Amino acid sequence: MRVKDTLNLGKTKFPMRGNLPVRELERQKAWEENKVYQQRQKLNEGKPSFVLHDGPPYANGNIHMGHALNKISKDIIVRSKSMMGFRAPYVPGWDTHGLPIEQQLKKAGVDRKAMSVAEFREKCREYALEQVDKQRTDFKRLGVAGEWDNPYVTLDPKFEAAQIRVFGKMAEKGLIYKGKKPVFWSWSSESALAEAEVEYHDVTSPSAFYGEQVVDGKGVLDTDTYMVVWTTTPWTIPGSEGITIDPNFNYSVVKPAGSDKKYLLATELVKQNAELFGWESYEEVKVVKGKELDKVLAQHPFYPDRKLVTMLGDFVTLDAGTGLVHTAPGFGEDDFNVGMKYGLDIFVPVDDKGYLTEEAGPDFAGVFYEDANEISLAKLKEAGLLLKAMDYEHSYPFDWRTKKPIIFRATPQWFASVDKIRDEILAAIDEVKFFPDWGQKRLHNMIRDRGDWVISRQRVWGVPLPIFYAEDGEAIMTKETIEHVAKLVEEFGSNVWFEREAKDLLPEGFTSEHSPNGVFVKETDIMDVWFDSGSSHQGVLALRDYLKYPSDMYLEGSDQYRGWFNSSLITSVAVSGKAPYKQVLSQGFTLDGKGRKMSKSLGNTIVPSEVIDKMGAEIIRLWVLSVDSSADVRVSMGSFQQISESYRKFRNTMRFLLANTSDFDPKKDTVAYKDLESLDKYMLVLANKFTKEVLDAYANYDFMTIYKKLINFLTTELSAFYLDIAKDVVYIEAAASQKRRSMQTVLYEVAVRLAKLMTPVMPHTTEEVWEYLKEPEAYAQLSEMPAVEYYDGQDQLVENWTRFMKVRSDVLKALEEARNAKLIGKSFEAHVNLYVSEGVKAELDSLNTNLRQVLIVSALDVLPLEEAPADALKLDAVTVKVEHASGEVCPRCRMIKEDVGADQDLPKLCAHCAQIVRANYPEAVSAGLED
Repeated sequence: MRVKDTLNLGKTKFPMRGNLPVRELERQKAWEENKVYQQRQKLNEGKPSFVLHDGPPYANGNIHMGHALNKISKDIIVRSKSMMGFRAPYVPGWDTHGLPIEQQLKKAGVDRKAMSVAEFREKCREYALEQVDKQRTDFKRLGVAGEWDNPYVTLDPKFEAAQIRVFGKMAEKGLIYKGKKPVFWSWSSESALAEAEVEYHDVTSPSAFYGEQVVDGKGVLDTDTYMVVWTTTPWTIPGSEGITIDPNFNYSVVKPAGSDKKYLLATELVKQNAELFGWESYEEVKVVKGKELDKVLAQHPFYPDRKLVTMLGDFVTLDAGTGLVHTAPGFGEDDFNVGMKYGLDIFVPVDDKGYLTEEAGPDFAGVFYEDANEISLAKLKEAGLLLKAMDYEHSYPFDWRTKKPIIFRATPQWFASVDKIRDEILAAIDEVKFFPDWGQKRLHNMIRDRGDWVISRQRVWGVPLPIFYAEDGEAIMTKETIEHVAKLVEEFGSNVWFEREAKDLLPEGFTSEHSPNGVFVKETDIMDVWFDSGSSHQGVLALRDYLKYPSDMYLEGSDQYRGWFNSSLITSVAVSGKAPYKQVLSQGFTLDGKGRKMSKSLGNTIVPSEVIDKMGAEIIRLWVLSVDSSADVRVSMGSFQQISESYRKFRNTMRFLLANTSDFDPKKDTVAYKDLESLDKYMLVLANKFTKEVLDAYANYDFMTIYKKLINFLTTELSAFYLDIAKDVVYIEAAASQKRRSMQTVLYEVAVRLAKLMTPVMPHTTEEVWEYLKEPEAYAQLSEMPAVEYYDGQDQLVENWTRFMKVRSDVLKALEEARNAKLIGKSFEAHVNLYVSEGVKAELDSLNTNLRQVLIVSALDVLPLEEAPADALKLDAVTVKVEHASGEVCPRCRMIKEDVGADQDLPKLCAHCAQIVRANYPEAVSAGLED
């Protein structure tokens, strides 16, 4: 018999390598076939509910790393809640309407004009559902559990009908109206945009400082005075109808040397503008208050018959320009508001595609708005009114889909009033808990400052505005007509609106005083897609009886404070007077390793499939756990390689635990806590503390803390301490001995706890581990999170062992010095003399443990401090002298012992090993042992 045959060397078929790209797919297939998600839901029936409502990604193209961060974060939360006493169903969703799908069909060669609107919409529907299937496959490959066979899609007739009913309730409350206001107008999309569809980029624009001659100074200004205005959009000068100033600013009339003209500017800006205009010297003729200039008239620089009204406004600033603002009510919200106050016409001489119309005059008609900048500058120069033209760098709005700049343009649009319910919305925000907490202020400020919501879009792929027009132009949107349309859409889908005539969409026999002849026409605009997703609280939460409204959580990227969080809040408060969510968790964006936005043009994108094919989805999932997603997150292949090292650490630890509990039956072999060895009690208390910390972090959605606690537990408390000591117990001691079973009890408990605690994060791996554990549940996903226990005397136990760890730290330092001095190699070659005070001696004795074994040395003597020799090493807690152990190496326990050969029948073994072998392997005694 060989020596190694007498050892309990751990054995397990749990593989060292995960081979995740292959095995994950096999495991996911088994979960689907065995309906593991459905089993979990069944198990949780009757428990308190936790509903995380999925913000629908747009159904277009494969998923990117931002999608992965989002969906895995949701999955970790839902899985953890499901294992923590909650019924936590997860219904994934998709946003399936909107311009990008129309554009994709155009790119694919579909000629929209060659078919009916209904036929084109059907092609849009087919394309959207193809994209849903593609993304569903991608999300499932990440290991995300949910109702993948019954998701919500915004093109579903029931969802569309619910959305129309939301519109109806808002209309009933007087929140829907038609108005002509400046809106974000995308000439590249030929449609109005909502604030959430706009992004800002730095641009360089031509700016102009020019004079407008006073024609009626109201007794304050002479007619040889020119009011100096500044604009960064010279193309809008044809739409100019006034000049806005601040009533409280001082304005100076100045006359440059050698000029026969006088100019009016804000007093505070005279000096800097004089330098800019090249006025070497000037005379200040007079100073007047802005309010004295109310209704002064000036001549339009291009049109002799148009006079410009001087108006008092509160949006004029002194940080740039002249303190006088060129005002075109058809091209800006501030301009519009002040223009309405003064009764000006809303003049919009630009068409849907961004070209100036004939109303702008022959010089501008048919010219693209950007090209009109040069025409305006040339006309100002020709008239002798241009004081300075220069480039100006500023932030400017762009269409987030086409990436083209937009314009402000007053057009007839349908609006949802925010102003009428603003106070209710702000009050609802106060009832919501935000992660991070700054989200509350951010959403509050956005609601406080936002204008009314333009909800009409001049497109075809979307949910129609259920509005009819009577013969006299009166808009008809009664409770009766809207509910009738909702029922038709519920039965036939929203295409019914485009397939039928208005009379066939109205209730049978419907009449209106506004249509004496019974003729009606239908609205052709569709709803903003943010109204689609913003109605999901009614189209999903309120419709499915196993969900709840409001939901417990919305989790999305931080851009959704002006998107889905915002639109959902408005519609929910409008419909029910409450927020659609109890908690909001926002995440940052995924950036490349250098902190840049990922884009195809930069070539810096990393797609999830690339990482999955090389390393497995589990690595992405563990990465999600490791990052602080409350801010922007940098990601590179290097970050995944680092995470794969952490994964390897977890896997190898689990393999060690499984291997060394393979002969342990928890039903028969478990040792009660009171009977455990002191070291094992300490480790179990540490595992319990780790459990509590992880469960608390799950409850607070604090992923990064879970990751840090996990890595610390694996490396510091297990690998570098307990498991290092464990080898000398589980390998060496008799298989069924109390000491070994005590340690196996803890090793097994730690394995089970780790498997359960990490199932929300790494379900593929923990399910693989689960197959080697002897637990009653068929899947780790069907188990409950480990309970946090309280053990008798645990506080004193931890205090004692914490003090010992300081002693251990000193011993490890002394061993390292001895190793450097070539006195020893491995720690088993050491004989440690520990010189301690009486107090420390008492503390060590209180541990009631084999200190030599815990310190992993061959010999240990604990001696009085006063006996310490001069060459002993004085450290923080104790004084240590390390010597080379005397005796021979026992080939079984690898320690150097003076009692090797004490048993004549087993001459190579130390007395302890010989005793174990004699009792458990009698054949080795009779036949002898080989190395």
